[in-house]
Amino acid sequence: MTSPTQWNRTRISSRLGIEYPIIQGPLGGLSTQRLTAAVSNFGGLGSFGAHGLPPSAIKDIIAEIRALTSKPFAMNLWVSMEDDGAHTSGPEAFSQSLKPLAEHIQALGGTLPTHKPYVPIKFEDQVRILLDTKVPVFSFIVGVPPKEILDECRAQGILTIGTATTPDEAIVLEQAGVDAIVASGFEAGGHRGSFLLPSEESLTGTFSLVPQVADAVSVPVIAAGGIADARGIVAAFALGAEGVQIGTAFLSCDESGASALHRNAILGGKARRTGLTRGFTGRLARGIHNQLLAELNRPGVEILPYPLQRFLLRNLTTLAEKAGDPELLQLWAGQSANLARQCDATALLQSLVSNLSSIAAPVLGWTRKVSGKDR
Repeated sequence: MTSPTQWNRTRISSRLGIEYPIIQGPLGGLSTQRLTAAVSNFGGLGSFGAHGLPPSAIKDIIAEIRALTSKPFAMNLWVSMEDDGAHTSGPEAFSQSLKPLAEHIQALGGTLPTHKPYVPIKFEDQVRILLDTKVPVFSFIVGVPPKEILDECRAQGILTIGTATTPDEAIVLEQAGVDAIVASGFEAGGHRGSFLLPSEESLTGTFSLVPQVADAVSVPVIAAGGIADARGIVAAFALGAEGVQIGTAFLSCDESGASALHRNAILGGKARRTGLTRGFTGRLARGIHNQLLAELNRPGVEILPYPLQRFLLRNLTTLAEKAGDPELLQLWAGQSANLARQCDATALLQSLVSNLSSIAAPVLGWTRKVSGKDR
C-alpha cells in the first residue's frame, strides 16, 4: 500500500509520467501555452483547450507548448462540436436572440451584427492534428470519440482522458477503452460535459459523483468541480479519486488567457454567487452571476444552438471588455472560486503541494484503513 505521506504516488501520476496528480483544467478559449507549460514544468499536467480552434492553429500551439516544456501535457477537444439546429438556424432566430443584447451593444458604441451562415470546424480534422503530432495526452468532453480514433491513440501511446458527469457516462467511457476518467461535478466552472442525458438532468455534485464513479469503473478517476485548495484534493482522494483537475484557481493566474477584469472578479471576492446558463454559448455552463447572466436567464429569452450563441455573444463581450464592464462579460468560474488566492501558477502549485504534504498523512492514512483500497 502506498504510504499516505506519498499522496502523489497514484496510477494517474504513474501513467501520465508526472510528479503530482494535479491536472490544470483546459479552460476552453482561455488557455495559453504559457500556463500549460508552467503546470507541466512544475510536475503537474498542463492542459490546453483547443475545441474552438482550426486544425492549423492547433498544430502551431502544440509546437509552441513543446518549445516551452519537455514534460507531458494534454490537448483537450470537444467530441460534439455543435447542437442540433446549428446548420438550419436562420436570420429570424438570429434576430430574436439578438434582442436582449442589442441595447447593450449600441450603448457601448457597437454596430448590430447581421446573420451569417454557420461554418463548422470538424472534430475529426482537429483530432487528426493531435494524432499526427503524437501529443502525450488527449483529453475530451461531451461524448466519446469513434473507436478508430481511440484505437490509433493506443497504438501511438497517446493517453486518453474522457469526462463523465454521471456514473453511466463513466461506464460508457471505460467500455470505450479510455485510460482515465474525469468525474466532473456540477460545481465546476465552464461547460458541463454531459452526453448521455441533457445537462440539466446530469447535475451531480462532486462529493456524490466521485465515489460512485470510482465504484463503477476500474480505470483511475480524476475528480473535478469545486476543488481549489489542498483540502479539496484530500477530500477527492478520500472519495476514491487518484488525481484532481483544477480549473478556476488556475484561471485566476496571470498566465491564463483570462482578462484582468475576469481575474479580478475571481480574486476580488465577486465570485460568491455563480449560476448555470445556456445564454453564454447555447450549452449549459457555470459563471459568476452578473447582469448578463441574469438577463439571459430570464423567461422567454431566445438562445441560439451551440456554437451560434457563442459567436453572437462575442459582439457584446468584446465591447464590454474594452469598456471595462464586468457586468456584461462571461465570467467563467466554479462554485469554489472564492477560495482562489494565487495569481501565479507556480505559486499556486507550490501552495497545493506544501499544504497537501502536511494534511494528507492523517486524513488519507485513516481513509485507506477504512476503505482497504491500495492506491
